[in-house]
Amino acid sequence: MSQRSVLHAMLPLAAAFAVAARAQQTPAPAKPPASTYATPIGPSIGLDAARKAAAAASAEARKNGWFMAIAVVDPAGTLVYYEKADTTQIGSAVVAIDKARSAALFKRPTKAFEDAVAKGGAGVRILGLTGAVPLEGGLPLMIDGKLVGGIGVSGDLSEHDGQCAAAGAAALASSTASR
Repeated sequence: MSQRSVLHAMLPLAAAFAVAARAQQTPAPAKPPASTYATPIGPSIGLDAARKAAAAASAEARKNGWFMAIAVVDPAGTLVYYEKADTTQIGSAVVAIDKARSAALFKRPTKAFEDAVAKGGAGVRILGLTGAVPLEGGLPLMIDGKLVGGIGVSGDLSEHDGQCAAAGAAALASSTASR
């Protein structure tokens, strides 16, 4: 066999080794983050469950001396339950409902929008999304891993609104875990 034919016979083998070596050096693509788009939508939150979530949010507000408006919506953003402390500023009435709708419709905490806008750059595009409220205080409500609605709280600092919304969401989650 001539040197040329040996060389031609070995080229495919050399190419296979080169590809294998390159594959070992190239890191595997990162696993994409879990998407909120994949969050399944469950049955709409009922009035009793909405009251339970709102009561926990309201208790957290009273404990801290905050005057809050609290709204609970179904997955489509339709108002299921609403309450407002007597001395809550009137503007918070609408903001609480908007936060709850934003959390339910976009399947994420409104704090995610706030953080994106605060980073600037591409995050500012959030301001172009109709219904996306970039203020902490709105959380999706989940039962058995499914979105059943959203809770929105407004009336004090955004982080206080978020603290009360978290108390409401946690009360709903703990009540379903015990059944």
